[in-house]
Parts: sequence; C-alpha cells; structure tokens
Amino acid sequence: MPEKKEAPAEIKREVERLVKEINYHNYRYYVLDSPVITDEEYDRLYRRLKQLEEKYGYILPESPTGRVGAAPSEKFAKVRHTAPMLSLDNAFSHDELREFDKRIKRLLGRGEDIEYTVEPKYDGLAMELTYEGGFLARASTRGDGFEGEDVTRNIRTIMAVPLKIEDGGAVPEVIDLRGEVYMDLEEFKKLNRSREEAGEPAFANPRNAAAGSVRQLDPAITASRKLFIAFYGMGAAKGVEFKSHSEFMDWLRSKRFPVPAVFEKARGIERVLEAVEKIENMRERFRFETDGAVIKVDDAGLQQRLGSKTREPRWAIAYKFTAHQASTKIMDIRGSVGRTGVITPYAVFEPVRIGGVTVGKSTLHNWDEIKRKDIRIGDTVVVERAGDVIPHVLMVIREKRTGREKEVHVPARCPVCGGEVVREEGEVAVRCVSLSCPAQVQERIIHFAGRNGMDIEGLGEKNVELLYTKGLIKNFEDIYRLKMDDFLALPRFARKSATNMVNAIERSKTPTLARFLYSLGIPHVGEYAARLLAKNFPELEDLYHVPAEKLLRIKHLGDKIAGAISAFFKDEKNIKTMEALKSYGLRMENPDFTEKKTEKWKEKLPLEGMTFVITGMLPVPRKEAEDMIEARGGHASSAISGSTDYLVAGEKPGSKLDKARQLGVKTISYEELLELAKVRPDTPSLF
Repeated sequence: MPEKKEAPAEIKREVERLVKEINYHNYRYYVLDSPVITDEEYDRLYRRLKQLEEKYGYILPESPTGRVGAAPSEKFAKVRHTAPMLSLDNAFSHDELREFDKRIKRLLGRGEDIEYTVEPKYDGLAMELTYEGGFLARASTRGDGFEGEDVTRNIRTIMAVPLKIEDGGAVPEVIDLRGEVYMDLEEFKKLNRSREEAGEPAFANPRNAAAGSVRQLDPAITASRKLFIAFYGMGAAKGVEFKSHSEFMDWLRSKRFPVPAVFEKARGIERVLEAVEKIENMRERFRFETDGAVIKVDDAGLQQRLGSKTREPRWAIAYKFTAHQASTKIMDIRGSVGRTGVITPYAVFEPVRIGGVTVGKSTLHNWDEIKRKDIRIGDTVVVERAGDVIPHVLMVIREKRTGREKEVHVPARCPVCGGEVVREEGEVAVRCVSLSCPAQVQERIIHFAGRNGMDIEGLGEKNVELLYTKGLIKNFEDIYRLKMDDFLALPRFARKSATNMVNAIERSKTPTLARFLYSLGIPHVGEYAARLLAKNFPELEDLYHVPAEKLLRIKHLGDKIAGAISAFFKDEKNIKTMEALKSYGLRMENPDFTEKKTEKWKEKLPLEGMTFVITGMLPVPRKEAEDMIEARGGHASSAISGSTDYLVAGEKPGSKLDKARQLGVKTISYEELLELAKVRPDTPSLF
C-alpha cells in the first residue's frame, strides 16, 4: 500500500471546503427537507472528498465520510449522565392541563398568566448527545435516567446529527443536548415490509423500530435504517447560558440542529390548549409518530425556582392524545411464512374503520404475544392503529366472552407445506426448516443463486420469478435440471442469453463449501458463520445430523446459530436435497479446511472437540494459553457449564472452581493442559 502524501495547503483548504459544503447539503436534505442540489451533484462532491482523504490522510473530525465504518461491538459501555434525564408527568384532559397551570401559579405565588412553550411529543428513543469543544464526543441512551448505554458510533450514522457545532456565536465548552431518535413513518413501513419478506418478525411500532436500530452492535445496520432525531432539551452545560427554553431552541436552529416540527409560545393556559389542539389536528400529517404534546414553562429562572420532583420536573407536562382505537371480533388466527421460514401469526377480524381507514387483519407479532395477551379466536378485542401506521390488537375484552372462544397454539407443522417446525431455545420465532416449502422457495432460490452464494449470473429476481411461474423450478435441484430448450421457450431469451445462462449454471457446480453453506439460507448463518463451519468440517457430509453440542465447541458460534444449523442438518428432506445436488455434478471444494482427518491431523489437533475454561493466574498470559487451545483443535470458553470438559486452574482460582466441583467438571493444572496438548513445558513458544 503506497504511503499517504502530506496534504499541501491547497488540498487542506479544498477538504475543509468540501466538508463544510457537504455538511450544509446534509442539513438541507435531512433537517430542512429542502435540498438545493441534485443527488448526482452531491455524490460528485462526496466522491471527491473521499478521494482526497484516502490519498492524503487529512480527515476532519466532522467529515461526513466518518459517519459509518466502525466495526461491530461486543457490547455497549455504560454512561453516567451528568444531570439526570427525568421523565414527564402526564395529563389526559384539558381540565388536567388547567390544574397543572394552577399548580404552577401556586408554587410561584403569582396570579398573572405564565408564558409556556408547546411542541409535539415524539414517540421514539430518548437520547443525550454530549459535545465537547464543539465536537460530538458521546451519545447515550436515557437508560434509567441516571445511567444509559454508549451508542455514539450508531448515533454518528444519523445524517441529521451535526458532528460539529457550527461556528459563530456561542459554542459551549461542554453541553449535553437531549432529543428523540425516531423513524420516519414511510421508512417504518418499508422496513417492516422487508422484514416480513425476509421471514423476520415485524416491529410493533416505529418507537420499537427506532430503539432496536439504535441498539444494534453493528453501526452499519443502524445506518441502513434511516433514522432521524429532534432536539428539545439540555442537560448539563459549561460556557453557555439561556434565559428561556425558546432562546435555547433558537440557538439550536442557528447551529443547524433539527428541532420539533411545531414550536409555539403561548401566554396563558387557554392559548396553550389552542396550541395543543392545533398539534393534534396536524397529527395525521406528521412524518413521525406522536402521542401527545409537551408543555413547558418558558422562563429558565422560573424553571429553576419550580425545580423537580423525584423523577419529573415540576415545570413541564405531557398531554397525551387519544389513540385511534376500535373494537371488533377476531374471526380467525393464521400463520404466514416468510423467506427464512419464520411463521408469523396474524388475526383476521370483522372489518372496522379506525382513523378513517378500514382494516380487516392485524399482525400478532409472535406466538408468545398471543399467549401473553390470552387472545383467542372469537374474542372481541380493542384494535389500535399506532401512529396511524399498522393496526395491532391492544387488548381482549374478556367481559364479552361467551365460552365458545378457541385457544390458539403454536403450530406443530408448517401451515403451507406441513414440514417440520422448530423453535430455538430462548427465541420467540417459530420456523419451518423445510427447503421445499413453497412459501419460501422463490426467495430461497434467489438467495441460493446470489453473488455471495452460488453466484449464478443472470439468475436474479425477475428470472427466478419467470422460471417459477412457468413451473420450471420449484427448488434448488431444479436449477441443475434446466436445459437450453427450457430457456429458449421463455420470453426475453434468445440463443445467446440462453447459452449464457446454461454456462453460468455449469460454472456454479464447483463452489467452496463455505459459499455453498451460505447459499442454503440457514437461519442466522451468514458468510462469517459459513466460513467457521468450513474451517471445522472438511466435508459437507460431516454436518449431517450434527448435534448442537458439537457446534458449540466452535469459537464464536453461539446457541442460536448452533441450534439453527443442527435443526437444518437433521431434516431428512434437506439432506435429500443436498444429495440430489451432488448427483447433478456439484463438487464442493474446501480451501478453508487444510488438513484431512488422518493420524497426522489428529496428532496436530490433540484437543479436537474439547472445551476448556481457565481460572486463576497461569505462568503465561491467559490469551496465549487460549490461543494454544484453539490452535490444537479445542475451544476456550469464558463460562463454565455442564458441557465443559476441563477447568484449567492456576494460582488464586475464582468462583469457577466451586462451580466446576458442583457440575462435576474435571479440574486440571496448567502443566496437565500442556500434556494433553502434547506441548513440552520448556517449549519457548506454545505454537
């Protein structure tokens, strides 16, 4: 890799100009929703900036290219809020708001009207962003109000979040800004459609979607979800003061921070009620989900005098809107099957109008939800359109039960193909694992033939759909039965394109084992997990009927993945399909597994299949001992269980020693480990 050149002054100036210009256009697009350049022009600016950064290594902290690219985390660190993030008290009627106003006046000892601010209450995920020296330093969730989780890398992917406070005017030394991360309602609909098509459970509402997106360990997943944020409050600050909430909001706007869609000042409670009613009337036109309006005393000095209760400020309240609800009767509960085999229950009910729309069915999300809410066929239920997006069953009206209602159970067989249904331990998802299930077959074939799978060029979505509707392919095997004449009989295919397709299918017959395993579309098995399997199993047949316990000995394969793989390779229909593919000439190569199971192989991997846990101090660093175990075929685990073969105990062992005794796990010394691994104690290196 060539060394990066020192950036000349003119290059630095160009980079600084591009960063400033691109950030301005991001603000126009993601905050104001008013772009002033085309997508092509934006892409040209972005490519130029990235090119200069890569060539010269001159990258500003606020550069838009730095929003995505961090590797996945293993967990989120804890963050202590400098000032607590309090919740809000609620009001459910105009009279309760009037009582709030009377209470404020009584506490302040004044009779004149109070100046309030009114804004929509965003139904998302509360967040605190800390800026130090003008730059985004940290982002954390609300958590319990006192301590949250560090999600900085994920929040940086939200294009509406400024990475730097704009120069000019007051730029505080440190400031904690508070806001709500939310998902655009149209984006929410798209996300749920894609999840349903992939056989994944849909999110119940935009709030859950936003929260789930922010708490992804991989920032790239968060970036793909297209989140937004609205800032509405401040925690601790150093180097800046605001006389009122409205002054603070003006400052946020001047610094290009996105603020609530509606913000009004209102003197006196009756004007407040008018502003609240205005927001409620606008509710259906908003691009975000709102469940109310927030009313705050504007004057910062009065806020300070009023103070807070244990969990809520006395100077603010949330007025909750009435949800769009109706009651109806459930006629049936059915299951729909997605691409990955997830069987999602949904209710069919007597059509009812909610919020101006007639609805006749609703997702029930998962089978545990049915049990938790005790939903039965024949029940009269309350249905709500949360955020005016998707209907869901809110509750059962048990008083209307007649005794003729029918309980619903998790299906024992797939409702489409009758195939085996499995439920992984600790999971809510119920799956059909049959490769021949018609509900899954088209999407499975597209995945099988994709670039990262069997890489059959030309066998994309449109051609798979065409071949499927013509009855030429119903499963993976059928791809390899196709002949030239089959393609020539189809529309859009001439001899050249038919020849190309036949040749592409022929070329796909020698995949690596890792590619083949990925192409099968086994739940939870991506490219990385497929490669791990190929490294540990030399032949495809070695995976037939593999027990989950054996898979768990592979480092980085957890319970969920191991269970899915084991269930897949226990299904006789799946094994029959793989044997049929081999009969059509498929020959898997496995460069990831370099040794066959010979005596030499066994000599080199004497710990194959064994699981070890280390406790206490060893003569060498623990990481070195764990690497030696892995290099010789064993699995070094951090947690002891009944499936652990040996506990390696060094000096000052911890509580794991007691647990090993309780579970009957054999305890050995470091020297005994070396003996098992066939390593001489005086070896300079363990490798």
